[in-house]
Amino acid sequence: MSRARCHALFLAAVSPRGATTRVAARRGLSAWPVLQEPDMEYQDAVRTLNTLQTNANYLEMVKRERGDPQTQLETMKLYLARSGLQVEDLDQLNIIHITGTKGKGSTCAFTERILRSYGLKTGFFSSPHLVQVRERIRINGQPISSELFTKHFWRLYHRLEETKVDLAVVEVGIGGAYDCTNIIRKPVVCGITSLGIDHTGLLGDTMEKIAWQKGGIFKSGVPAFTVLQPDEPLAVLRDRAQQISCPLYLCPPLQALEEGGPPLTLGLEGEHQRSNAALALQLARCWLQQKSYQDAGELKASRPSLPGQLPPAPVFQPTPHMQQGLRHTEWPGRTQLLRRGPLTWYLDGAHTTSSMQACVRWFRQALHRCERPDSGSEVRVLLFNSTGDRDSAALLKVLQPCQFDYAIFCPNLVEMASTDNADQQNFTVTLDQVLLRCLTHQQHWSRLHEKQASPDPWSTPGQEQGGPASLLLAPHPPHTHGASSLVFSCISHALQWITQGRDPVFQPPNPPRGLLAHPVAYSGAMVLQEAAAVHVLVTGSLHLVGGVLKLLEPSLSQ
Repeated sequence: MSRARCHALFLAAVSPRGATTRVAARRGLSAWPVLQEPDMEYQDAVRTLNTLQTNANYLEMVKRERGDPQTQLETMKLYLARSGLQVEDLDQLNIIHITGTKGKGSTCAFTERILRSYGLKTGFFSSPHLVQVRERIRINGQPISSELFTKHFWRLYHRLEETKVDLAVVEVGIGGAYDCTNIIRKPVVCGITSLGIDHTGLLGDTMEKIAWQKGGIFKSGVPAFTVLQPDEPLAVLRDRAQQISCPLYLCPPLQALEEGGPPLTLGLEGEHQRSNAALALQLARCWLQQKSYQDAGELKASRPSLPGQLPPAPVFQPTPHMQQGLRHTEWPGRTQLLRRGPLTWYLDGAHTTSSMQACVRWFRQALHRCERPDSGSEVRVLLFNSTGDRDSAALLKVLQPCQFDYAIFCPNLVEMASTDNADQQNFTVTLDQVLLRCLTHQQHWSRLHEKQASPDPWSTPGQEQGGPASLLLAPHPPHTHGASSLVFSCISHALQWITQGRDPVFQPPNPPRGLLAHPVAYSGAMVLQEAAAVHVLVTGSLHLVGGVLKLLEPSLSQ
């Protein structure tokens, strides 16, 4: 077939802003007036899009009154029809549909970059965005332009306005059986990344329930691949695939594909990315084979499947195109490193216990690789937030062995006045709610520190509350302030305190009044100003990471 005409579209069913984000279409629910002037700007479009989040009180009412999830999926089809499309139009697209708990975006990024190395034109949808909404839709690896987003947004918005009926809410983005993306009926191939406990209010509170939901993307006769899962959810995926008549295969580890050849270099750091890369290779190879590409990787060996187990995916030699794609993959906000003078920023949007464990391992490895200053002190700072129904106490427990000198908590607000940051606005929660949650994080952190304090000098490090010994860092002499913690009202204020004017890019004009009013803030400012090296881990929420990147990398907002 002609490569010039062959496109690939990726749907990553990743969580939206907040676990309870909805799209509301009923008149009178907007928090902003609807703008309908002819020459709309990008920010106007995003502000209007944000009004469809409506407000936190309405969302709580909808959540209580939510009916049959299958009905909501049917509602999505009606919205599609009102936009001028039919499900049959989507059948014509060459889609790779990926879901899971963690690693969805990274797997999509690997897969998309591999296929682009073959000269293919790719489309990539994932959620959430980090800095700008238009990042959610990428063509050939690049976010669509502000002009293109604005043009198509208003075209779709006005079409929906003209055909408005009393349909209130559509659920978006969690991923699985009743997710809006599951109106896709004929993907080329499907993938399941690593599963874990997350979004329990929507997906269920056990791994088995979550596996059932995620397996809902399986389609009859469409091949699907999964990474190794715990026994119980893996059995659910196997049974789900059998019920749907979907051929499901278990990915071999990346090491099996490397045997007999050079080690594969990944563009994304962290040991956990090897699992994502292994799944991406299988998805890309399957897609290429389905589209009759000859250069799809030579088989090394076939492995028989055991009774009652999933058949193994093929072990093959990754082609030069595949190796190039893995090597050049970029996915901001995931195991990302920024070095700025004395400050080193470690950015990772981990938000589940297992992904946080992977984040800590990556942070530990990155710290060990960095050059130590010849003289002067080193300071470790944690910048954390967690949203939705996630267990922040469990996440902080995993982070505790990193021996942070300061723990900083703030909501996912870039600035206190967010009118100029429409991409970062979130109407699904109130300011009081997010600030109270930050105080709760601080309380959890303080309790963990109190439990850790022990007069026993012979205590074993591997028995600390923070997790297994494999996650521990080399001894780090604490400062006299111990596990000091602070809560700031927005990301900008937190970064101003952490950087103390020493980041060459982030140079806000004037610090807010009272930034150093708290004794810990004042004494800590002295420590940060004099430190030879400051290591800052930003984690717990992709939206927090996105807000930090907006301030540290202004080019991402252009």
